[in-house]
Amino acid sequence: MDNKKEALAKHYEWNGKIEVMSRVPLNSREDLALAYTPGVAEACLAIEKKPDEAYKLTRKNNLVAVITNGTAVLGLGAIGPAASMPVMEGKCVLFKAFADVDAFPISIQSRDVAVIVQTIEQISGSFGGINLEDIAAPECFEVERRLKASLDIPVFHDDQHGTAVVVAAGLINALKLVDKSFASIKVVVNGAGSAGIAVAKHLLNFGVRNLILTDKSGILASDTPDLNSEQQHMMTVTNLTKQHGDLTLALKDADVFIGVSSGNILKPSMIQNMKSDPIVFAMANPVPEIMPELAATAGVAVIGTGRSDYPNQVNNVLAFPGIFKGALSVRASDINEAMKVAASHAIASLITSDELRADYVIPDALDPRVCPAVAKAVKEAAIETQINRI
Repeated sequence: MDNKKEALAKHYEWNGKIEVMSRVPLNSREDLALAYTPGVAEACLAIEKKPDEAYKLTRKNNLVAVITNGTAVLGLGAIGPAASMPVMEGKCVLFKAFADVDAFPISIQSRDVAVIVQTIEQISGSFGGINLEDIAAPECFEVERRLKASLDIPVFHDDQHGTAVVVAAGLINALKLVDKSFASIKVVVNGAGSAGIAVAKHLLNFGVRNLILTDKSGILASDTPDLNSEQQHMMTVTNLTKQHGDLTLALKDADVFIGVSSGNILKPSMIQNMKSDPIVFAMANPVPEIMPELAATAGVAVIGTGRSDYPNQVNNVLAFPGIFKGALSVRASDINEAMKVAASHAIASLITSDELRADYVIPDALDPRVCPAVAKAVKEAAIETQINRI
């Protein structure tokens, strides 16, 4: 049985990957009276008097909503809310397995930004955080922006920021190997959707000065037709030399290629036009922008992909469980830039200088040290930036 058939068979067997389990005993009338009526009324009245007591009297302190509208699911596209649920359940499993954070999947049947935002606002009081998932660009940017402005709990679009955090972590270590700095490198990010723009923004936080965004039309510039609002904003901080042309031209004398686009578009000849010791993170799935074996023959110093069957997997599970765990632990009102930068450094720091090598610049997705390290760093950053409430 191949992997696809086995996975489908397992999903039929599991009949759903999550379930609700009670944290309280119900073995007697006394148990029932304490957990439900009449005793539960006391907890209700305590919250009525002081709403923040919900964090102590309900599971809100450790509960995240994983929310999608099914418009950009993995590499499958706009398959719809119902078809997205296996992915959302899977995300909830990852939250629990890696961070002991409870998560609940919610699919919204709308592509209207206002409806999505209003729906999440209306249910947000039940949760300690909101994880947006698989919402298409450019709507995802506006949904997150509005929710971060209106809610007082962390809102995090993992497709954007989880990817960015892990890419930066890998790049921290890769640059050590090739003895280059963020300030000195030229970076090309191919794919100007949610993940690509988030990666670009995050790398600017690390001091990258020379960064170019490209997509299927080539280099994005301020006069490129049909840019969405987020892409237009990025033109004020990227491609400052106003270059035009295709991916080949963009990669001339580049140090780093980051792909969040489509398979087999990066050719060896393009890599050979990059500077010495080029770094390539080819994250298209299931087929990377260039296969690692081919990249090696072209002279790549460090190669990372989104695949688990190659070293240096850029996997969001390295980021989001620990980020939420850290944010929830201090009841943070947001997940800000400082927290995301701290998360990248925490992931990178798990690989010591003695361990660092070309096929090990990103920790393994199953490394048990990752979540605690990220949570600790994120918690400290929240406190330092004074968005903690405990």
